[in-house]
Amino acid sequence: MYQAVWNNVVLAESEETVRVEGNHYFPPESLNSAYFADASLTSQCPWKGTAKYYTLSVDGPKNANAAWY
Repeated sequence: MYQAVWNNVVLAESEETVRVEGNHYFPPESLNSAYFADASLTSQCPWKGTAKYYTLSVDGPKNANAAWY
């Protein structure tokens, strides 16, 4: 089981992820959406396209632009 954890909270959990350049991408349905908020940041990759970001928030502390899709 793969998990994404921040501040001792499981943000995403899945039996399968997609691994690209060493990064594990979780299926959207595996995210605990209560901890994710859309951020305004975007970035470009020539072969992956446009990435959009989320800011994480767990019990007060925030991690800006910490997750992307």
